[in-house]
Amino acid sequence: MDTLSATAPGPGLSALAPGRGRVVVKIGSALLVEGRGKLRSDWLGGLAADVAALRACGAEVVIVSSGAIALGRGVLGLDEGILALEQSQAAAAVGQIRLARAYEEALAPHGITSAQVLLTLEDTADRRRYLNARATFETLLSLHVVPIVNENDTIATDEIRYGDNDRLAAQVAVTAGADHLILLSDVDGLYTANPRTDPEARHLAEVAEITPAIEAMAGEAASGLSRGGMRTKVMAARIATAAGCALSIARGTGMRPLSALAAGAPATRFAPQGDPQAARKRWIAAMKERGRVQVDAGAAAALRQGKSLLPAGVTGVEGAFGRGEPVAVIGPEGARLGQGLVRYTDEEARRIMGRRSGDIARILGYPGRAALIHRDDLVT
Repeated sequence: MDTLSATAPGPGLSALAPGRGRVVVKIGSALLVEGRGKLRSDWLGGLAADVAALRACGAEVVIVSSGAIALGRGVLGLDEGILALEQSQAAAAVGQIRLARAYEEALAPHGITSAQVLLTLEDTADRRRYLNARATFETLLSLHVVPIVNENDTIATDEIRYGDNDRLAAQVAVTAGADHLILLSDVDGLYTANPRTDPEARHLAEVAEITPAIEAMAGEAASGLSRGGMRTKVMAARIATAAGCALSIARGTGMRPLSALAAGAPATRFAPQGDPQAARKRWIAAMKERGRVQVDAGAAAALRQGKSLLPAGVTGVEGAFGRGEPVAVIGPEGARLGQGLVRYTDEEARRIMGRRSGDIARILGYPGRAALIHRDDLVT
């Protein structure tokens, strides 16, 4: 397969929700907000209808949305142009509540419950916070909720910021184990050159591999409301596709942008490298173990059947480790059975080993998770 294809068809409905999969949709500020902080309510209504249609196909949907600062600066009457950090954070504080309410009001008529999730770079870089975020997404989606995610601009400093929601969306896709990430923007994909200045620029419908040549094609943001450009979208594609998630860049300015994409509107699709679960397992397997847990024969048999490791099956704990750190799982005969991300510290694990999950709250004094290592976090 060629790295580039200028004639490949646009992605259809199966590409938006492969196998009734999990889809992350990123919304840029310029799509959602116009003028001096005015919400495009009609456009948001169309997007909500698309989300409802996707869910009717069996897909789970997460939305990563910009727009809080743009909405807030309009309310506060802040001048156009670059804002000082404290002004951006004030605008975010004012705008975020309006952004969440706008999504709630747009999705509610379709019988969809929404939730607000605010993240910073630290939340996905720190393993413990990453696992907590992953568990939150899993729980919300299992309850048929659509999470609305944004960067926590109100408290984030430059050191813990993504700085653009393209890369945040990619990390959310990785954390949530998504099959497809769709970046809706004011452009319809990647071109071989800037189409505004080069009449010979070709639109690329499919990118099989992100090479230095592909990265060199990326330009800068075209909108005054947007903090991301094509460069950040290609960076997001590298993150997402390495985790087994396909990524599409599509124009979102129309009233039903996901329907348009499903119908074959021009877009650029970056092919995934494997599948999300396999990529996650490779990541876990490559980590250096921080400790070990020994298990009995019953737990070893359950693990071979693809089940989670419960505290009741643990007979011993070695080493010092924190929540979310990698530990080896050792069978009753001393053989290494696998490695996983543990949901308790070594001290907590020692206290609850050999005990039923229903006893955890009484032993620790606070409710915990039923599994010591969940099957999604375990490589055997």
